[in-house]
Amino acid sequence: MVTEQNIQKFSTQCKNIFEQIGRDVIGQKEVVEGAVIAMIAGGNVLLEGVPGVGKTRLVRSLGRVFDLPFSRIQFTPDLMPADVTGTNIIVKDENGNSNFQFQPGPIFSNIILADEINRATPKTQSALLEAMQEHTVTVMGVSRKLEEPFFVLATQNPVEQDGTYPLPEAQMDRFMFKIIVKNPSLDELMDIVNMTQKTMAEVADAACNGADLLEMRATANQIPVAEEVLRYAMMLCSATHPDSECASEAAKKYVRLGASPRAGQALISAAKVKALMDGRFNVSYDDVNALAYPVLRHRMKLTFEAIAERVSADEIVKMIIDELMHKNKLIDEPAEAPAAEQEKKHKFGRK
Repeated sequence: MVTEQNIQKFSTQCKNIFEQIGRDVIGQKEVVEGAVIAMIAGGNVLLEGVPGVGKTRLVRSLGRVFDLPFSRIQFTPDLMPADVTGTNIIVKDENGNSNFQFQPGPIFSNIILADEINRATPKTQSALLEAMQEHTVTVMGVSRKLEEPFFVLATQNPVEQDGTYPLPEAQMDRFMFKIIVKNPSLDELMDIVNMTQKTMAEVADAACNGADLLEMRATANQIPVAEEVLRYAMMLCSATHPDSECASEAAKKYVRLGASPRAGQALISAAKVKALMDGRFNVSYDDVNALAYPVLRHRMKLTFEAIAERVSADEIVKMIIDELMHKNKLIDEPAEAPAAEQEKKHKFGRK
């Protein structure tokens, strides 16, 4: 059972985590918050943004703040699956006899930075599938359990598409969040330049360790979700399917394939963490709506009509939220997508 003391401890740890990350990463509040929520909830994160906006730096900083072993894998077209998972090599014992010995690959760590993941071939990308979902690695018929906590934080560039291999739907679905990393503002850019003139290295200190992170996850899992909020979250996921009983008008027009059940799991797990971060004992409609964008934007396959009209996945999620909120009489004004948020944030539902 979650007590006031648990929530206070959770809140203090989150404050320390954000404070330390802020020593290395300027701005990008939504990005940092999303990455931390996903890690506490136990999910993988796909960071998408142009080069130089701090994606890799953020992941390295997270490794320092959570005091966890960190491995970086630079994905290239010539990278092989064994370069990721490891392989069996022949070694000789003291008697001169040859034996196979498993040599672990960089996947055997707690935080994996899959840098420019879409530059590797599908064969190599598939080496991550089992690790991302089951947290195990199978090599030559032997399965080996990865140490907990385990995360894959991947980056990709949405602009440069020469020599890239788009991630398959099965792998995209294994990312809890897809977070868009935007360019910094003028003031943030000045702060970044001033900070990096002193040192290019990360300076954040550890705010918690792996055991603390697992304890925070266990605390978040105990947060209750009201039945009507749970039903709304599942309706939100189901509404992305154009042929479902809850299909929204936006999905019927712009979506070819909707989100999987993993989206529902991710939405609730992440919403529990967000509720605790705000110091609340229960999940609200606001938590669900705020997290719908990173959870759903990469799980929908858009129609040609959406592409032709340049309707983004975020805009479709916004339309679905608006429709469901009005249909369920939970709000009187339209929701606002993250891209349009500036000074203020609209609140959805009740807390």
